[in-house]
Amino acid sequence: MLVKPQTSNIAKIKVVGVGGAGGNAINNMIQNYEIEGVEFVAVNTDSQALGNNSAEIKLKIGEEITRGLGSGGNPQIGKKAAEESVDVLHEHLAGADMVFITAGMGGGTGTGASPVIAGISKNLGAITVGIVEKPFSFEGKRRMQTALEGIAQIKDRVDTLIVIPNQRLLDVVDRNISFIDAMKMVDDVLAQAVKSISQLVTQSGMINVDFNDVKSIMLNAGTALMGMGKASGEDRAAEATKMAMNSPLLEMSIQGATGVLFNIVGGKDMALFEVNEAAKLISESVHEDANVIFGAHIDDSLEDEVHITVLATGFELDEKGTPVPIGQVEPTPKVVERPLYTSELPSRPKVEEDFESSFETDDFSDVDESPIINRPKKASIMNDDDEGTYETPSFLRKKKY
Repeated sequence: MLVKPQTSNIAKIKVVGVGGAGGNAINNMIQNYEIEGVEFVAVNTDSQALGNNSAEIKLKIGEEITRGLGSGGNPQIGKKAAEESVDVLHEHLAGADMVFITAGMGGGTGTGASPVIAGISKNLGAITVGIVEKPFSFEGKRRMQTALEGIAQIKDRVDTLIVIPNQRLLDVVDRNISFIDAMKMVDDVLAQAVKSISQLVTQSGMINVDFNDVKSIMLNAGTALMGMGKASGEDRAAEATKMAMNSPLLEMSIQGATGVLFNIVGGKDMALFEVNEAAKLISESVHEDANVIFGAHIDDSLEDEVHITVLATGFELDEKGTPVPIGQVEPTPKVVERPLYTSELPSRPKVEEDFESSFETDDFSDVDESPIINRPKKASIMNDDDEGTYETPSFLRKKKY
């Protein structure tokens, strides 16, 4: 009996790039990677940035609050812009089985709007995966603090959160690498993550993985670690696997992982023994009861090379935004001041009626919320909200004459 594939039964995957860095990331995926079976959506408050994006769907959010001029690097504006455009976001996310949300943390639109978009996606029933960048150290403490607040907001609204620590990329690049090439490397990491996971779901291979397999690993999985490796020649599969498990992108070992999803891709000469060797190395490195699911695919363009991507779940973030195994985050100690001596019990302090409400502040409450629409009309448009924009020292800026 001939069974024809039904396109309606294929998992629908959408990749949403939010803000400047998110938009750059999906541009790179569209232009330089062949990621099949996914729909790209660009979301921004900046009309100019959207006009330069290659995504088939471009959503300008917060028209009333920003007038298409961006968020000014203010995550509160980014958040309110997404809330203003909930209906249009809901419309374009509906029907997806899996949604990737990629953004840079630390700016305005990506940091503020991404958690709102993630919440919409999850409420619609899609497996929601956040892939976000943590800034380089040289971008400044303020941007890093804003990024950590954004990461804390989005992690509670996604099934799986992958945090790319940009600073660790400096450990593997030549010190003479150009700034543009370094940023391209960040975009490549995001693209590889999306391609590897979506490839498992949308493409047939030597060893196939269905959507429910992926779902079993990524549903309500918390923070995940991701590593990549590639090698050629003798023992290439083992070397690529070791490279992935010891990737500089991994801020700690995958030994505490309770779930592992990995994909191995090679040329036509890739042997079953190599696939087995990679699976064995990974299985021996994680918890004995971990759920390990893997797929193997053939890429004709890889003649003597093997690529491996490892996604390990079962982690949470500590106060510095670093992944640790679930249950190992130390609670913040509470300091209770007691008098050295008292002859009577202290009276119970009066509880104000609005005591509890004092904790219910808006996200990013320490960020200046000056409305961007109050800017002078004659001011030049600056792309301050672009997640690719950094705090450049004044002596390095190009002078204009």
